[in-house]
Amino acid sequence: MLAHLLEFATNHYLLTAAFAVALALLIFSELQRGGKSLSCRELTALVNSEQGVIVDVRAHKDFAAGHIIDALNIPYEKIAERMVELDKHKAKTIIVVDALGQHAGTVCRELQQAGYTAAKLGGGISSWRGENLPLVK
Repeated sequence: MLAHLLEFATNHYLLTAAFAVALALLIFSELQRGGKSLSCRELTALVNSEQGVIVDVRAHKDFAAGHIIDALNIPYEKIAERMVELDKHKAKTIIVVDALGQHAGTVCRELQQAGYTAAKLGGGISSWRGENLPLVK
């Protein structure tokens, strides 16, 4: 198997080089998305010590169906216009939660550019559910 892979790489060095460049760019862009990724345990510790505030960026109907206790709901599309609501929490870490982690990095980067300390829940609310942690409606 490895021999076939090496044979392909040597016979198609331009394709292999293009793949390597594309992979490097993908990794670089993912690292630039912003915000440290937190586990459910780390999120809980930050909130319990009153050093973190949860901002759920899912749509209101998804938030209403179940969210982490005391989370604020600011939908992803409205984060720029409603960011001022977070000014009273500027001394804390803003923990961004979404459905699967697809928007949280972008929101964290926006928050960091605005001067906030931001982190994201790795895997979004689905990781929270996966660990059977409580949700409120």
